[in-house]
Amino acid sequence: MRKLAAATALGLLTLGALVAAQTPFETDVLKTSAGDLRMSFLGHGTLMFELAGKTVHVDPWARAGDYSKLPKADIILVTHQHGDHLDPQTIEAIRKETTVILLTAACEEKVKGGIVMKNGDVQSPHGIKVEAVPAYNLVHKRDGGQPFHPQGEGNGYVVSFGDKRVYVAGDSENVPEMKALKGIDVAFLPMNLPYTMTPEMVADAALAFRPKVLYPYHFGDTDTSKLLELLKDKGIEVRIRNLK
Repeated sequence: MRKLAAATALGLLTLGALVAAQTPFETDVLKTSAGDLRMSFLGHGTLMFELAGKTVHVDPWARAGDYSKLPKADIILVTHQHGDHLDPQTIEAIRKETTVILLTAACEEKVKGGIVMKNGDVQSPHGIKVEAVPAYNLVHKRDGGQPFHPQGEGNGYVVSFGDKRVYVAGDSENVPEMKALKGIDVAFLPMNLPYTMTPEMVADAALAFRPKVLYPYHFGDTDTSKLLELLKDKGIEVRIRNLK
């Protein structure tokens, strides 16, 4: 009997390991008027959204996942030119003839054929509305006084999936343009120090524009439990996923 139990336990462990190997990243599902939106958390600042046969990749980066096993992109969003967000080789690997790439001016020299979006621009590739939101630093700067992310260079994006608005902030602090957002259902806010926001900054931004669901992402070694404490009983659902 003990041998049978041990064999069963081993079988379950093996099955669990197999499932884990086949699903290396977490995925949540959000109900929208256009169907189920699958939100996959590849890691770091890298996300993938799937809805009604369309796939949107955000800041695809080779170190975040094996892109040979992922669907090719209908839309690629690039937030800014830093190497962990702009990976030209990975972009080419998931690009199709019909892929629309939305990026910043600083990214254009490394990725040809994209559409440059300035802060405030709006595009609707494949019928999916994308709004470019400013992403920059006010507080955190390099030793010489230059912000890690200067104003005007980077984008966050608000993407409309059916009746749901999803905000991916890119590398930014809690800037006025972020805090002025309206009608955000899901927000991804960065918390990787010293380059973007502290948990206090994220909480400040979230309490200003009040997304229904908040995912801290691209958070490195920052303690996510601090954010949970700051937003406890504030009416915002905070979800922690593996997005270091």
